Amino acid sequence: MLTERMFKHLRKWFVTRFLGHPRRRTRLVSKDGRCNIEFGNVEAQTRFIFFVDIWTTVLDLKWRYKMTIFITAFLGSWFLFGLLWYAVAYIHKDLPEFHPPDNHTPCVDNINGLTSAFLFSLETQVTIGYGFRCVTEQCGTAIFLLIFQSILGVIINSFMCGAILAKISRPKKRAKTITFSKNAVISKRGGKLCLLIRVANLRKSLLIGSHIYGKLLKTTVTPEGETIILDQTNINFIVDAGNENLFFISPLTIYHIIDHNSPFFDMAAETLLQQDFELVVFLDGTVESTSATCQVRTSYVPEEVLWGYRFAPIVSKTKEGKYRVDFHNFSKTVEVDTPHCAMCLYNERDARAKMKRGYDNPNFTLSEVNETDDTKM
Repeated sequence: MLTERMFKHLRKWFVTRFLGHPRRRTRLVSKDGRCNIEFGNVEAQTRFIFFVDIWTTVLDLKWRYKMTIFITAFLGSWFLFGLLWYAVAYIHKDLPEFHPPDNHTPCVDNINGLTSAFLFSLETQVTIGYGFRCVTEQCGTAIFLLIFQSILGVIINSFMCGAILAKISRPKKRAKTITFSKNAVISKRGGKLCLLIRVANLRKSLLIGSHIYGKLLKTTVTPEGETIILDQTNINFIVDAGNENLFFISPLTIYHIIDHNSPFFDMAAETLLQQDFELVVFLDGTVESTSATCQVRTSYVPEEVLWGYRFAPIVSKTKEGKYRVDFHNFSKTVEVDTPHCAMCLYNERDARAKMKRGYDNPNFTLSEVNETDDTKM
């Protein structure tokens, strides 16, 4: 055990001293769940589809672009209709420069220029109604324009306010309160070699119908010689009660059993850092308060998988009878005695099992031998 620890420290010192810092691996999924991917050479016709689905496009925009569209939509509509109201007053010769007679009835009272037309447009669309400027029954064009601006104003208000409310209430924000451990660990659990990850819900509200699973991404070459980048392999994660309908009231330790069907079976403690893979972990669930489905994801590269460690305990019981979760130890690990490869563990178990077994020899027969004493006194 002491020799193995010395070897680990010596290997770590050698890598740091002579090879410098380990190279940064390219991730498909960052630690906070963002995807590192871009699309190139997209045809113009395909990009037009984003404008057809304008609602999803607006929801996916960043806040600075969304607020720019929000302000531009209102200011632009107010100014556009202000120009139309000014045109109505100009055509009907209601402006002071036309010197209308005293018995002249304007289309809109008290519009004296472009500024007053803009103010009337603003009052009409947001239904302020100060009472100083108003439409008269003199012009049918003004009445039609008033109705059209009122309807269009309701549509703009509904769309923009709905988009902002929908973006605020998106379950994507709820996913920020679900956190994964910084590292994954490999150690024995229940007599089996397992890869363990810790996940916690920072809110007291539960995620209903939670389901957790993983994908192992790596570059593979098929027997036909085809190179597949980001080839995906399913990784099944379980807890003691299964991987569905998790009771997510306290931090959970999920684990993947490294058996003959696991892609980690051929890896060892000495070769783990030489591997090139990315383990992406997903947690799907329904938000209890909004009934919206959300997904939380993170990823682990070989440098973030610690072989021969387990997580430190974080749940304790106070004197008052309450259960306390210490998040200071959430990502803290403790070194434990662990086989340096899964194959070694299973070979050791098979050897022990064979030692406990008995084997019958069908060719063995027991014959009695009569001993004679040929020695004469």
